[in-house]
Amino acid sequence: MPRMFSTRLPVSESQNPHDGGLPPSPADRGPLHGRSTAKRAWMIALLWTMVLLAPGAIQAREFGDYDVQVQPAEVFPDADRFDPLSGTPKNAIAYKNDKPVGHVFQTSDIGYSGKPIEILAGVSKEGIITGAKVVKHAEPILLIGIPEQKLFDFVSRYVGRDPIKEAETAGKQAIDAISGATVTAIVINDGILRSARKIARGGQAETQTVKTTLIEPPFKAADWNSLLGDGSVRRMTLNHGDVDSAFAKLGAPSGEPYVKVMPPETLFIDLHIALVTPEAIGRNLLGEAEYANMREWLAPGQQALLIVANGSYSFRGSGFVRGGIFDRFKINQDGSSILLHDYQYRRLRDLGPDMPGFEEIGLFKMPENFDPTHPWALELLAQRPTGPIEKIFTSFLVSYNLPERFIQRQAIAPASTPVAQATAATDDGTPPLWQRIWKDRTSDVIVLAVSLIFLTMIFFFQELLVTHPRLVAWLRRGFLLFSVLFIGGYAQAQLSVVNVFTFLHALMGGFRWEFFLIDPLIFILWSATALSLLFWGRGAFCGWLCPFGALTELLNWVARSLGVPQFRIPFAWHERLWALKYVLFLGLLAVSLSSMAMAERLAEIEPFKTVVLLRFDREWPFVLYALILIGLGLFVERFFCRYLCPLGAAIAIPGRMRIFAWLKRRRQCGDLCSNCGTECFVQAILPNGEIHPNECFYCLHCQLNYVNENVCPTLIMRKNRRERRAAASENEDSAS
Repeated sequence: MPRMFSTRLPVSESQNPHDGGLPPSPADRGPLHGRSTAKRAWMIALLWTMVLLAPGAIQAREFGDYDVQVQPAEVFPDADRFDPLSGTPKNAIAYKNDKPVGHVFQTSDIGYSGKPIEILAGVSKEGIITGAKVVKHAEPILLIGIPEQKLFDFVSRYVGRDPIKEAETAGKQAIDAISGATVTAIVINDGILRSARKIARGGQAETQTVKTTLIEPPFKAADWNSLLGDGSVRRMTLNHGDVDSAFAKLGAPSGEPYVKVMPPETLFIDLHIALVTPEAIGRNLLGEAEYANMREWLAPGQQALLIVANGSYSFRGSGFVRGGIFDRFKINQDGSSILLHDYQYRRLRDLGPDMPGFEEIGLFKMPENFDPTHPWALELLAQRPTGPIEKIFTSFLVSYNLPERFIQRQAIAPASTPVAQATAATDDGTPPLWQRIWKDRTSDVIVLAVSLIFLTMIFFFQELLVTHPRLVAWLRRGFLLFSVLFIGGYAQAQLSVVNVFTFLHALMGGFRWEFFLIDPLIFILWSATALSLLFWGRGAFCGWLCPFGALTELLNWVARSLGVPQFRIPFAWHERLWALKYVLFLGLLAVSLSSMAMAERLAEIEPFKTVVLLRFDREWPFVLYALILIGLGLFVERFFCRYLCPLGAAIAIPGRMRIFAWLKRRRQCGDLCSNCGTECFVQAILPNGEIHPNECFYCLHCQLNYVNENVCPTLIMRKNRRERRAAASENEDSAS
């Protein structure tokens, strides 16, 4: 008898700017097309952005926002029902014909998003994984870009594996990573195998390590939606189409001709359940008078359950008679089932003031062995005739966990059994997942750390380096190529504005370093970027370490080498357009406060996932959008980075706090001379000669001009004076 299991469930020395491969002067970059060209280029980019993001904004949903109905056979082929999940990890006994055949368990390991990846799996008595199914996740890399089916296929590969045997051959088992989501794959692999080992070795050995007690928090008035939202009331809604689908899997899609067929969209039952003994729940739901009556009806310490419903199906049953047992539902808790009798039932006409009305309202007192602090579930039975007297049955579960504010937990010593001791020894001997990931990626960490030290040396000794313009040019190109090939192509350590939102949300609640240590290269890059903001502002990351930015700059250099004309945005337009990235960032941040999943989708304005993580292997609109941005970058250098990048804006804002000014300027800059301003490829130098720190990419081009006696007018005049004095001195010596 199958049953549905429901779980709630991111400038050279010369005047020729091409010497040394450095950015050319405006004259060498091609004609400036002026206001109309800039406006057209901008409007094209904006139009495509709106086209790409509009469908996501309309159709966006968060994967974890809906219940996933899991048939027992999907995770345990021999089982026909499960108990409610409990323990650590959450687990339950699986039954076939009321005989235990194994366990099911649910993993809730924290993924790249900082939120749990919940997977329901089964393990047989022999310790073999019988099935696995994803029931909830909020991984940003999987929300858009990687089909969810890839995640489902990855999880299904664990069927048939022996986690105990694999533990004995640790280090020999390879992980088949999900392309573009390696961290997610590692977390899933660790969660499934670790939890399966615990269950296979000891079942619910850990469930006795915590003692739970019911407590009464101060009473607070609450409306229906608040009680439904915080889990005080749980709901299950079924249409006739849902019930037909369940019976169809049992071979009876229709009850004809024995029962009247109802349209699929009509309501079968809209069922709500709540534990109403706690005052903060019962007094709000029942009202003052009815709550007082209920307390008198109950024995000391006894609990009461409220069941209300609308729809064509009655949970009480049309054939219910006094002296009988309610046969259309039962309560499951801790491996036992509770059937309720008529003497435990009280019919109510309505709920308390301002509560919705229901066709059926029943109040039930629970037996003494019912523990309100333990999870439980109501199992609703449905039947369908298949002949004159033959029937088949299926059931639906609605699970209930009392909100944590009503529960006090006290840790106690676990039972000293061989199973418990073995489990504890295994857990104590296994380092945390993030430590194992760091150990496995030691070589990558070393390479990245050395590269960051090398980049720091470039910045610290820039005064010596800028006297060698060709060396600076090749050092820069070489490091940009390293960023593209190693940081982006190999390590896939492309930072994103989604990382910023994840960090901010973690700070607002439940911050744990493990969330961020799980990807060592991302963690190192973020740490280096945060530190560099004090010294060099946005330029260190955006100008040198961003794989996408490095790619577009290198492609622009190739384009210029091939004679592709360059367009310079008029400064009046430029200083207005650069503000757009801040508007985009603040807008995404505001959206993230309401829906992180929606913010992750809108963050697709960054083409990083398409270009760096998925290497253009995704739907054509995303590929076309990325190609348009790259194409614009061939004509307007760093177009996306300058005007659209929300990550650049997120980094630039705290970058205003930098305490060092390493780029040198003279008082004549912007007055006597504007060479640096006209040659700055990202137009980060203002007309008055000042460098705008939020727009500077720290390419050192202006510093090359600063020391070049053939380019800087101040140095040219000083050089001319020296030459005149030297010539005058020679003439005097000759005359004497």
